[in-house]
Amino acid sequence: MKPNPSRYRQPTADEQYVLDHLTVRLIRPHEVGRFDRLLVEHHYLRSAALVGEHLRYVATYRGQWLALAAWSAPALHLKPRDAFIGWSEPQRRARLPLLANNARLLVLPDCHYPNLISRFMKQMLTRLSQDWQQRWGHPLALAESFVDPQFHRGTAYKVSGWCPLGQSAGWKRSAADFYLKHDRPKQLWVRELVPDACGKLRAPQLPPAWAAVEANAAPRCTAKCARMRSLVDTLRAEVREFRSKKALAYPLAGLLALIAMALFSGARRGPQDLADYAATLSQAQLRALGFRRHRRTGRIRCPGVTPLREVLTRVDARALQRALLLWQEQLLGPTQDPLVIVDGKTLRHAHTELVSAVNGRGHWLGTVAVEEGSNEIPAARQLLAQVPLQGKTALADALHTQTETVQQILFEGGGDYVLTVKDNQKALVQTLTTLLTPGRFSPSAHATDPRPDPRTQPRPA
Repeated sequence: MKPNPSRYRQPTADEQYVLDHLTVRLIRPHEVGRFDRLLVEHHYLRSAALVGEHLRYVATYRGQWLALAAWSAPALHLKPRDAFIGWSEPQRRARLPLLANNARLLVLPDCHYPNLISRFMKQMLTRLSQDWQQRWGHPLALAESFVDPQFHRGTAYKVSGWCPLGQSAGWKRSAADFYLKHDRPKQLWVRELVPDACGKLRAPQLPPAWAAVEANAAPRCTAKCARMRSLVDTLRAEVREFRSKKALAYPLAGLLALIAMALFSGARRGPQDLADYAATLSQAQLRALGFRRHRRTGRIRCPGVTPLREVLTRVDARALQRALLLWQEQLLGPTQDPLVIVDGKTLRHAHTELVSAVNGRGHWLGTVAVEEGSNEIPAARQLLAQVPLQGKTALADALHTQTETVQQILFEGGGDYVLTVKDNQKALVQTLTTLLTPGRFSPSAHATDPRPDPRTQPRPA
């Protein structure tokens, strides 16, 4: 019985020479147009569009282009990949930039040499993380890719050390937050770029070289639509619309709810930061905020910087605070906590100073902005006038250890206080030192009292 002939052709001597002298490099800026045209012309997807952070590579021999590869941001959600890594949902959101997707891989016509793709892949994977670090400011830990079984079998990935994880669900990303069903599941392949990459990605703390990715992760909205609608309903009932009808593509209640959620998530750098946060919302979340559809595309529109800036500068702050406090009570229920904790903070990127109050459980009680040219003390007194103090104890730092503040808490609010005293408050420190010096209690006199001790009467009582 004769052995079966090899299924794969061996490279000729000339082809092997080309493979041994293959060069892999990044595409230069002036070559991007040529790169994209070749992908559109010869790749089966007929598209060169890349999502998010990306790199383009070319394999050359003596200046001739042989193969192309493009890497882009990974898929947002992949159950097999996420199960393979074993990370939690918060970890996935913060650490996803440590992954990259091999979005395009193409051998140009007349260059189909045996082993070309595997050689190309090996050289790319060797330098991919370092190139990503130089271009995007952080390294990579894991790579993923999709293979359409109608066109390819994934052999190049298999021989390059990639691991198959099964098939995708048959959806493709059409926009930043929008997917389309195409009913053509693809094979999913992954490869660790460093030893134990999955273990490090799911660890409580990332390695120091990767930690900046998590620290710089853009805030994303994780609120459920039902909760978002409850906030919108409360804001609609409490805050009056002040804009013209032309601006109602983005109802005021929806914009205010968006701003509140952005602040809760950590987006605090002004209108542009809020607009970037809004761009991460899904169509369902935008619908829950009450935003309108675009007539031409049918998709719910996302607000930009202009409507957000207008709302921030013109909204009734008292009405907004009243609505947010009411919504907080609806979610958490009324609390009877004996503490009112007052503290001031400066919004670094907004150059605004605020004084806020919370109770002992961390529930927000209100906020007052410090007027320009003033300080926290008048703002704290204004805030204390708004917060119920009867039967409660107010806590604040040494800045608020002031006679007028104490009188307001005691006589106007009906509460008690615990305030800090520092060494630089010399007169107050001296008074407290005198009052708190241990001595004899009544009916005996204080050591500093010049009157005679009542216990040593000169004659019988």
